[in-house]
Amino acid sequence: MAENADLPALLSEMMKSMEKGQEEMRKGPEEMRKRQEEMKDKMEKGQEEMRKGQQEMRKGQEEMKNEIQTHVESKVGEIKDHVNS
Repeated sequence: MAENADLPALLSEMMKSMEKGQEEMRKGPEEMRKRQEEMKDKMEKGQEEMRKGQQEMRKGQEEMKNEIQTHVESKVGEIKDHVNS
């Protein structure tokens, strides 16, 4: 009979364990959604940083192009002056 007396306590313990497992299962999808949102935010921030970097590169390239063009025009002017003199 002592074994039968332990049965309700064992069943109660099993029920608590099952309820805990079910609660963890319910939290699982919520946790996944939260992590997906965090990943999405990080990706969007990374893409924005990449866009800014590309804009800075384009700006730098444009500045270099202008400097080279100015330098070439200056040299062409010097050569013309030399030829004409």
